Amino acid sequence: MRNLLKMDNKYIATIIALISTVVFLFPVYWMFTTSIKPMSAIFATPPQIIPEEVNFNAYVKNFIENPEILKFFLNSFIIAAGTLILTLVLASPVSYALARLQIRGKGMIMITLLITQMLPSIMLALPFFILFSKLHLLNSFIALIIANTTASLPFAILVLRPFFMSIPNGLEEAAAIDGCNRFTTFYKIILPLAKPGLLTVGSFSFLFAWGDLLFSLILTSDESIRTLTVHLYTFVGQHGTDWSSLMAVATISIIPIILIFIAFQKHIVGGMASGSIK
Repeated sequence: MRNLLKMDNKYIATIIALISTVVFLFPVYWMFTTSIKPMSAIFATPPQIIPEEVNFNAYVKNFIENPEILKFFLNSFIIAAGTLILTLVLASPVSYALARLQIRGKGMIMITLLITQMLPSIMLALPFFILFSKLHLLNSFIALIIANTTASLPFAILVLRPFFMSIPNGLEEAAAIDGCNRFTTFYKIILPLAKPGLLTVGSFSFLFAWGDLLFSLILTSDESIRTLTVHLYTFVGQHGTDWSSLMAVATISIIPIILIFIAFQKHIVGGMASGSIK
């Protein structure tokens, strides 16, 4: 009887998981099908769940006839990669210090980081605009990388700290006996052991910056620095929206996100679970 109940629970859990997967993936499916429908089918009543007519004109128009769009992909990649690198460079030593060193006011620092995460990004946009305009950094990759790093840094520190706390102190003591200073120990021993946490933080930092619209919209006006998210808004006009092109570009734009999660799924899931438990 107990075995039957376990089997029933497994089937129920599987069904719930399948339903949840379908619900979460349906918007992605709808986005793709909208991109391959003719305009008349997009507004058909009842909606066409499975397209009756398929064409890839939107992809040809935006990616073959207009290869300039690749520049916006490159801009977004540069900003996201720069944010990833800067976030890891800053968050790793700070997280390690909060995990290992006896710092006065450590509790207040952690509370401040938690509160900072709750603040909407729009509160940072105007101060950043004033600061970067005085530093002559508007319309630059540096401004967008710094802005996105500032937004993702509290999350990165809070996620990384448990990983450093879980590493035994004995490893550092052994390294010190072998003649390693604290920096060498941190770089050669601690960081490799915290690889799941670094991959988790790096992936999310990249995705935060890849999907950023607010900072890109406020801190840039030069088309040469325009990111993909800002370019998507060019399909929304005063008198109508080019839904096919919008959904086609949006569909291609999620490919890096999918590839990151496929490549690092094991590390990301394991890293978040370990960080939450430890």
